[in-house]
This record gives sequence, C-alpha cells and structure tokens, in this order.
Amino acid sequence: MASRVEEVRSDELLLQLHLEGDAGAFPALLGRYKNELHGFLAKFLGSTTAADDVFQESFLQIHLSAATFDQTRKFKPWLYTIAANKARDFHRKRRRRTMASLEAPLGKNPDSATLLDMLQSDQEQPDVQSEIADEQALVKRVVDGLPDHHREVILLGYFQRMSYQQVADVLQIPLGTVKSRLHAAVALFSTHWRIATKKQMGASENE
Repeated sequence: MASRVEEVRSDELLLQLHLEGDAGAFPALLGRYKNELHGFLAKFLGSTTAADDVFQESFLQIHLSAATFDQTRKFKPWLYTIAANKARDFHRKRRRRTMASLEAPLGKNPDSATLLDMLQSDQEQPDVQSEIADEQALVKRVVDGLPDHHREVILLGYFQRMSYQQVADVLQIPLGTVKSRLHAAVALFSTHWRIATKKQMGASENE
C-alpha cells in the first residue's frame, strides 16, 4: 500500500497506520522520539549505552503491543510508561543509581543557571565553566542519593515537563500521589542540597 506517513501528524494515527501495514509508519514514529526518549533514558540511567539498549527494548515492546493500545488515549504517556518500566528493570538488574535533572537555580542568585539549562545548552560558557562543573557534580551527587520514586517523579515532571496526569499515567500511580510525591521530592532535594553545599563550603575554607 502507498505510504500515508507524510500526511499524518499525530502519533496515534502513525501507530494505527503501522497496524494497517504501512511500512513507513513505525520508523517515522521511532524517529519522532529518537532524541527525546533517548535523552530521557540517558539521564534516567546515567549511561548512553544503557539508554541505547532500553530505547530499543521500549520500541520493540511498542511494536509487539501496538494492537493493545487504546486509540482514545495519547501515545506519548503510553510510550513513557513502557520506557520507565524498562529502565526500572535495568536498575533492578544492575543495582545502579543515577542522576536526574531539577529545574532550580544552582547558585545563590535566583536567576542563575539551572541544571536543566546546562543539560539543554550546547553553548560553552568559559567564564563560569569551573563553577558550573563543580555545581553540576554536586547536584548529581545529591540527586543520586534520592530514593528512586522521588528521582523518577522529578525527572518526568521537571525535565520532561509532563503534566501531573501524564506523570501519573507513566508511573501508574494516582494523581494525588504524583502531586504529594513531587512536593516531597523537591523538598528532600532542597534539604540535601543545603547540607551538601555547606559541607562543600566548609571543605573549601579548610583547604
């Protein structure tokens, strides 16, 4: 059959075309999320190599389960649900902890750069490179110490900018739990960040 991929704009219609046998639909769907989902997984897992594997496993699962998708719902939360589950499986097998992103100023100035800014920026900042590197390393250590369920909700809610309902769909938890968990995660991060910052300042003064 002739491909209708170029006419299609929604993820849901692309998946439907895939089910109908359009050979170009699935590659197009995969291409749409290659950078976005792979970036999410790399930050979730702390490894681009692991992200490669989990990305492939996630889209293999999409291919195998395409017929079960509810066409009245949105594709993206379903995709991220599968990817998050695959990533959790990876963590359980390897017992690894990783970094996450938080949309909060890294310096004392409220207008200072956030970790999210640094992760998304391709521009070099030579004048603050050393300071940013130190702050980024500290943020990674702090977030690495958060419980997995807090790290997950921060990563989805802040870095991926998903709505509360989308986070609830991905993590398969009630909407109220998302709100309370995100609030608790940010509060816990802030507490740990203050402690870590004081320790770092103390270490610097003693040098």
